[in-house]
Amino acid sequence: MPPEHNAAFVACMEDILDLYQKQYCRLYPGICMDEKPYQLLDETRGPIPMKPGKAERRDGEYVRNGTCSIFVFTEPLAGWRHVAACERRTRVDWANQVRELLEVYYPKAHKIRLVMDNLNTHTLASLYEAFTPDMARSLANRLEIHYTPKHGSWLNIAEIELSVMTKQCLERRISSINSLSLELAEWETTRNRNQKAVDWQFTTDDARIKLKRLYPQFKS
Repeated sequence: MPPEHNAAFVACMEDILDLYQKQYCRLYPGICMDEKPYQLLDETRGPIPMKPGKAERRDGEYVRNGTCSIFVFTEPLAGWRHVAACERRTRVDWANQVRELLEVYYPKAHKIRLVMDNLNTHTLASLYEAFTPDMARSLANRLEIHYTPKHGSWLNIAEIELSVMTKQCLERRISSINSLSLELAEWETTRNRNQKAVDWQFTTDDARIKLKRLYPQFKS
């Protein structure tokens, strides 16, 4: 990776690490978001039920029912997360999810500090494609965006939630977006009830020691 790319990576990384060290504030919550595509699959034949000494058996063939996108939002310090399934993965879909975050889940927050990757749909311009200029500006004024660097998705705590959700909820065939939404809602409720806040330990000082190779070097 060229030195100038190292500097860009470091700048984004330290920005997010500093954000994670801020104290909890309900008026300026730190929210992480991520999304992933999901393949909807249906059975060609009904599974053979489990019997004493034999596990449930499923046919290896399946029917593809299209794809959808799963959005995850999480507030690490509050131990809260929200997941939603959308039929598409467009600028308008992202904008609608952000509007719901601001107006439904955080209506009293002055500004949301939003951590996410630099996907081409994850921009304030998407708000203007989805809403009137007045509405788009009103939503944008309540966002403080912090982008993760390229190859730095590990810095996004929402990716941890996506990984957990995949293992606990998605490692089987789900045939429709309606069924998927029900499964995600149940997972969200259970996870919010049982999982406490995330205790992020990796700091900027740690990065300057353990990831020293990424920092530009200067001659004394």
